[in-house]
Amino acid sequence: MALIRPRLTEYHDIFLPQAEVDFAISFFEEDIPLYVDPFLLWKSPSHQDKSLHLSILNSFNHFGYLSKNKNNDKAISQLTLMSECDEVGLGHSSMKRGKRIGKGKAEEILRLFSSIPQYDKRGFTHFEEIQFYIDGISKDRISDFACNFMKSFLIDFTIDQCDNLNIPRNDCKIDFLYNISKYDFDENVTVKLPTHPENGSPIILVPKRWLRFGPWIDFEEYFKDYCPRDEIVNPDEDISRVKVLNYNRNNYGVVEAYIKEKERTFEDCKNDPLFQQIPVVSTRRKFAEIKKLPTGKDNNADRKFEDLTCQLMASLMYPHLDFAAEQSRTESGVLIRDLIFYNNRSHEFLKELFDDYGSRQLVMELKNVRSIEREHINQLNRYMTDELGKFGVLITRNELKKAKLQNTIDLWSGQRRCIITLTDTDLEQMVEVFESKQRLPIDVLKKKYVQFKRSCPA
Repeated sequence: MALIRPRLTEYHDIFLPQAEVDFAISFFEEDIPLYVDPFLLWKSPSHQDKSLHLSILNSFNHFGYLSKNKNNDKAISQLTLMSECDEVGLGHSSMKRGKRIGKGKAEEILRLFSSIPQYDKRGFTHFEEIQFYIDGISKDRISDFACNFMKSFLIDFTIDQCDNLNIPRNDCKIDFLYNISKYDFDENVTVKLPTHPENGSPIILVPKRWLRFGPWIDFEEYFKDYCPRDEIVNPDEDISRVKVLNYNRNNYGVVEAYIKEKERTFEDCKNDPLFQQIPVVSTRRKFAEIKKLPTGKDNNADRKFEDLTCQLMASLMYPHLDFAAEQSRTESGVLIRDLIFYNNRSHEFLKELFDDYGSRQLVMELKNVRSIEREHINQLNRYMTDELGKFGVLITRNELKKAKLQNTIDLWSGQRRCIITLTDTDLEQMVEVFESKQRLPIDVLKKKYVQFKRSCPA
């Protein structure tokens, strides 16, 4: 059985948490829900980042040069090719395949260089501004443009990261690789990159420091908080995006004022982490909500228990365990594992679990019941496969009764499968150590494991 939500690193037996690598770890079957924000390169203190931003800008403005010098067809062709970058796997696609813009959309973008005097005269200073004039250009498209302009750099970055971590690379053909020195594409370029294990498609890694959930220069924010509604629509009339886009084309000063405000507050622009722990106060509050819940299913108590515990455990286990998925169905679609974590082996206890039980991923089953029954134990046992590993955690409200504890001991004795239990008392202790910072929440998990092993026959 395959890993749940497989990532590049685990597939190649590189067990490092996301927090310890410089790039966003790629998933094989879905995109990373973040985007490259060119503004982060513009405001970066790094000369390398600033020079990349300048090269992006010069390349984008070259489209305007081509268009104004009777080479519109070439500009349209290049702009279309630059509008999608599947290899980086950023966005919200579940298939890791996007769709390029059409000829009409490319022509709309190129017309900005002639229809707005400021762009006609000096070009763009932030190409993200095209969001304010063209419908259908959003954060994913901005990110893809940026990645394609920088693809040669990103390929070098990927090669360097893979070689440092011993991630295998294979010969890959890049159909169109933008060459910034000649403002044109090199075609059918062969490079050695990591690849998807099934379809062989190339994977390009992106530095974490450039990623955000949305761009700093953002049409959605402008639409909501900055555009002068009274000048665009009549009182009590709904404002439409199309009206705002049309207004912006004839009133560049409004967009310019917004851009200057975003530049003025540049220090507030930070990259977004791929995962962020909830604050201590929120952790304490979530546990208090769990403790108040009755056992059973009345008033959706079981669902509330699952939701709260998922949020709590994802934070308590970070960064030693990266959260992989919740409510993950097996291939048959029948069985559901409640919580899955990647085992990064970043803690000696986690390395022990891998060595003794083959735990590449950790399965945690959530049961909001007064007492665990044999079927609950059997259910978790069925999830513990050779691929995932033979160690599992039952998160429930109370300690196992003697007979059920014996069931887990027998399971360990006969099959070397280990199931331990975390109760309300254990979760409370995890929250306490998380708050105090004196120890790690994962130490509570280790303590329960040690206690269990002491109950097992030698």
